[in-house]
Amino acid sequence: MSTGESPKKRSGGDGFLTVVSVILLVAAVRQQLRRPKAERTWHGTVPVEVPYELRRPTLERVRHRLWDAEEPRLFVPTVFGVGWTVNLARLLRRHPGA
Repeated sequence: MSTGESPKKRSGGDGFLTVVSVILLVAAVRQQLRRPKAERTWHGTVPVEVPYELRRPTLERVRHRLWDAEEPRLFVPTVFGVGWTVNLARLLRRHPGA
């Protein structure tokens, strides 16, 4: 007898994060569409300082965001979408004397 429930129960946080992500994405697209067409860059930050990148990913940008040994930040703007991604070079970099 099936109750119609999925075998995997989702936590309430999953739905919340999805809603927040969609709201931020809509805010980013709205921000760009309000600009004159010639001024649209399709990347920037939404008013709460969350970065977005809506341009087509390039190999150079993927490499730069995912593996940039010169970048001091661990979390950098995502390659595509809204939010951040991990700079793997920073994550794996060995600290002197460690």
